[in-house]
Amino acid sequence: MSRSEQTPTQRSDGQTRGVASGPRTARSSTDSVEKVSPEIAGELDALRGEIDAVDREILECLNRRARCVQRVGELKDGGRKGPIYVAARERDLVRELMEANTGPFPDAGIPHVFREVISATRSLEERVRVAFLGPDGTFSHQAASRQFGAQVDLVPVTTMRDVFTLTERGDVHFGVVPVENTIEGPITVTFDALVETEVTICSEIKLEISQHLMSRMGRLEDIQKVASHPQPLAQCRGWLETNLQGIETIETTSTAAAAQLAHADEKVASIGSEVTAEVYDLLTIASDIEDHRGNTTRFLVIGRETPAPSGQDLTSAVFTVRRDQSGALHDLLGPFARNGVNLTAVQSRPMKGKPWEYIFIVDMEGHQTDASVRRALDEAAAVSASHKILGSFPRALEIVGPVAPAAPAAVGTGESAGGEAR
Repeated sequence: MSRSEQTPTQRSDGQTRGVASGPRTARSSTDSVEKVSPEIAGELDALRGEIDAVDREILECLNRRARCVQRVGELKDGGRKGPIYVAARERDLVRELMEANTGPFPDAGIPHVFREVISATRSLEERVRVAFLGPDGTFSHQAASRQFGAQVDLVPVTTMRDVFTLTERGDVHFGVVPVENTIEGPITVTFDALVETEVTICSEIKLEISQHLMSRMGRLEDIQKVASHPQPLAQCRGWLETNLQGIETIETTSTAAAAQLAHADEKVASIGSEVTAEVYDLLTIASDIEDHRGNTTRFLVIGRETPAPSGQDLTSAVFTVRRDQSGALHDLLGPFARNGVNLTAVQSRPMKGKPWEYIFIVDMEGHQTDASVRRALDEAAAVSASHKILGSFPRALEIVGPVAPAAPAAVGTGESAGGEAR
């Protein structure tokens, strides 16, 4: 049976899909009380006492860490103020802790725990402000929360361009913007803004995207319309044709805007993330309804300072070539091959105001200060009409799943100008 032929309760891996079956029935408190012997009861009390003691030790360790961070901040204030967010250090810290973990604490829990530890102690130096494409519950919101934790001020804005404007002006420290999706491809409005503004790429986030059908009542038979951003609607077309054939679809500016419609009308279902369902108090009807698995969106963190080399970096640059230059693209890319610099992507975009002329955005491994990368960039610049380095930044080493997002600092309408972060 193909993916698009499955019923709402069946997945291709044989597991049951998340179809809502009404509210859960709460167990009475007596159901969970077990009769145990005095010996076991005594051991349980002792273990609980030990857990309490360990929790107090953890708290003291957190305060020791906080005092160290405060001292770091004092030393920075006494000299040249350093960056408050170092993506490579945070990435490497979590990775080293996972490698050092001997269990039984699960490896998967380490990034979540230490993301919040880092976020909370970082806020003692300075409260970080991060702009993202709103409103609450968008994938951009989730990506920002996943990268920066809860102890930041998240600022939802109404267009992608607003993220760049606030970051460029210094109204926020950073912005989080989607740049490409494994199914839908590049997000052109982001590339255009990178070229046209004076911000730099500071880090990247790769967020796993899963789509869910949700409504206020959580019943498939109630649904007369399905709302979502055009990308999720396209990604779930097969499931909708099989399970809600002929249903009216409503295109919205974001999955969060669709969730707002579903919250207001019990006959409307929306497609979005499980976090969106939580934010807008909706019940999940069916989970993982996208037609193709492995859907991932790559986000960029933009700022105003170039990160130092981390040893595992990417660099993005943009070049323009003369229209009458024969073999221009070959000449542009040749220096990277000669200097042993691996290119990870090459994309073209039309030059605004110059019909049939193009710019080329080139992504490569390495940092712009690496000798081989520096030589390649200089040689490519020599054969191009103009060039600009968009940023050198630590690469994401893993694809992360969604988390409950931090509360935003303000409310945005989320009128998207180029896509809702997929």
